Amino acid sequence: MVCLQSLRSLLPATVRGLIRQNRIHICNTSGMSAGYNQANVVILNKSLANDFEKFCQANSGPLPLLYRSDPGEWKCPPLSSDSDIRTDCLLYRKYEHGVCTESLASLESYSDQLKDMVTFYLGCSFSFESAVQKLGVPLRNVDQQRNASMYTTTVPCHEVGKFSCNLVVTMRPVPQEKLEAAVIATHPMNKSHGAPVHIGSPDFLGFTDLQKTDYGETVQMHPGDVPVFWACGVTGVEAVISCKSPLAFTHSPGCMFITDVKNEDASDLCAKEAPKVVQISSDPLHYSLVSQRTAEKIRSLEEIVGIDPGNRGIKNLLMKDELLKCCLSLSHAKSILITTGFPTHYQQVPPEETDGPPGALAMAAMLQALGKKVAIVTDGHAIEMNKKIVQDAIEQGVLKKTVPVLSYKGETPECAMKFLCENGDPAAPRFDHLVAIERAGRASDGNYYNAKKINIKHLVDPIDDLFVAAQTVPGISTTGVGDGGNELGTGKVKEAVKKYVLNGETIACDVAADFTVFAGVSNWGGYAVSCALYLLNTCEIHERYLRKAVGFPKLSEKETWASSLPSVQKEEKLLAILMNHGIRSGVSGIVAMEVDGLPFYNTHSDMIKQLLEVTI
Repeated sequence: MVCLQSLRSLLPATVRGLIRQNRIHICNTSGMSAGYNQANVVILNKSLANDFEKFCQANSGPLPLLYRSDPGEWKCPPLSSDSDIRTDCLLYRKYEHGVCTESLASLESYSDQLKDMVTFYLGCSFSFESAVQKLGVPLRNVDQQRNASMYTTTVPCHEVGKFSCNLVVTMRPVPQEKLEAAVIATHPMNKSHGAPVHIGSPDFLGFTDLQKTDYGETVQMHPGDVPVFWACGVTGVEAVISCKSPLAFTHSPGCMFITDVKNEDASDLCAKEAPKVVQISSDPLHYSLVSQRTAEKIRSLEEIVGIDPGNRGIKNLLMKDELLKCCLSLSHAKSILITTGFPTHYQQVPPEETDGPPGALAMAAMLQALGKKVAIVTDGHAIEMNKKIVQDAIEQGVLKKTVPVLSYKGETPECAMKFLCENGDPAAPRFDHLVAIERAGRASDGNYYNAKKINIKHLVDPIDDLFVAAQTVPGISTTGVGDGGNELGTGKVKEAVKKYVLNGETIACDVAADFTVFAGVSNWGGYAVSCALYLLNTCEIHERYLRKAVGFPKLSEKETWASSLPSVQKEEKLLAILMNHGIRSGVSGIVAMEVDGLPFYNTHSDMIKQLLEVTI
């Protein structure tokens, strides 16, 4: 019997020889021949081979194809100099009509059948383990001498022919401070599944209990560890089950074929982008990935809109990377509720201002283009007006399709939860993310104030209650976009508002959002969100992470997304629509082509141009 420690330093040919001689009695190949690629194995009748190859190409994250053999070919020259697929895996599985009927130490007795079968060698996450360790990331499964934990998710792979199954992932616990190192190490190793497809709570993958593995063994997490999930080649086993072939073979999960290819020879060392890990939620725990370059562009957007043309003191309220975090969260969301409406002109009809609706509709347009459900909630007195604005925006080409406009009165304490969740059940939220932009926010005394310290509570419905209730619902995130600190969601910086903003002690919003985006004009914040969402979804690293590395890249939709960005022409039309409805500028109180007393031309139009220069 050979111990694992000695197997780590042996060359692959030597290890394969020991396996062939049945001299290794360890249950998996993790850690063996450290620094060399390992491979999953799928053996199918030649009549299924073309479709399976297409299935691999369509789902390259879990099924990176290293080599396809000819029928009856037992060697694999590109991967090894001396091998025999009939004997060189620790353990095999035999499948008949989609059912595993036997585990086998060798396939030699099936040599006649194998003459009409094709072997597929697929990349394996064991291959990247030594690269991860080199960057100081501990591997709990190796330390505990256990097979990696593997789980079948609810994420569907792209279907081809008879092959239709869900993604399988491996999980490795990684210390929180080592997450970025683990991602950087695996990102260029596309032939070994590449970067993780999910970091955080397994709820997002359709299961909850990490102790219940579908394949492999349970690996114990240490305090401070975060579950990190990589696409897994055992997805190929699920594909074999789905096709119900009369006869098929696979490796037994964890019992891989060890190749002669060194990790560095199989890595894309010229990977264009470096990845960045960003936490976007703590309950449930959720991280996202984005390229460093895209993150820098979004920081540029944040800086551009963070100017203070009205000298209101917002420079002291700015929080770095809030735009990035909120947009990553929105990018993962499926259903978004946006609220706007600040009735600052309490003596006018309508009392609303021109800041808010343009930014709200700019966000809605991009979110819709990305395939998300979007609705707007606003004050009851403004419902019909906002419905007309949406309709006018569609007719003018500002929006491509309608956005439902809702009201919320909050007559009872239970109303907020019933509005947010199906039957008021926190486990069934209707929305993943709430966004408030230039929305009157409740102060600590329960009133709502404009910048001049005038109480406008009689014109404001209690939509704040939705944001407060959302804090108790795991899975709903919130964002507040504002320019003065009296807007809904800006309670996160209320102490700074009290200190630096005129009348801040009175007007500061008391309701905090998870993310707070400040801009010189709130509309600018909405434009920046739209631009940042475009950047994220055209970022290859983030786009791959969103689709969990299955299916084909959606970058072909780039032109559609670009056409949904804000533009000078669209925002000019929208401001004209607001004027037609008698909506006034926030500072001057006049009906004109301006927002917050600033002219559209050469101020707001120039801001849009600056944002688009960074974005496109």
